[in-house]
Amino acid sequence: DQVNISDAQVMVEFENGNFNFTFPNPKNVDEFSITLLKGREKKEICALHLGKDKVTTRSNVSYCQTQNSSNSTTFILKNLERKHIDIYTYYLEILLPPPYIDCCLKEIYLLVPDKEDCFSLGLMLWIIIGLIIFAISCVCCAVACCLRNKNQKCESSSHEYNSEYMPMAAVNAAKKPRI
Repeated sequence: DQVNISDAQVMVEFENGNFNFTFPNPKNVDEFSITLLKGREKKEICALHLGKDKVTTRSNVSYCQTQNSSNSTTFILKNLERKHIDIYTYYLEILLPPPYIDCCLKEIYLLVPDKEDCFSLGLMLWIIIGLIIFAISCVCCAVACCLRNKNQKCESSSHEYNSEYMPMAAVNAAKKPRI
């Protein structure tokens, strides 16, 4: 049986605010280690070592957890912030059977949106929309008041009390009593 790592596909999922990096375990291997590294300096974030009898996990940061199944290994990155934006690299070491193999499998650039920015942008958008609607309402009310006042002036000056029944008659308009 040959060790098969050529078809290693890292699957990245964003689920419930967490990033899941899933790597299929190498086939026909008795003992191996998978490590998630961060940045150009390749700082170890978390790792999994699978031996014949036991599974050992370690994490150097609070936001990384490791899960292992018979088919795959998953690194879960939780509560990420803007400062966690970087290149993440999968590093695989095959210890048994010989020969020893180590390889860098995949580099992934992870971009984390800032939660505060999203909230403030959304809030600012609603404030602007509210101000625009308020301004349009004020202009509409002012136009309606002007038209109403103009109509009242036109009605009061053009209303002829004596000509309601005889619109063609030449009768002087009665004057309105003023009090």
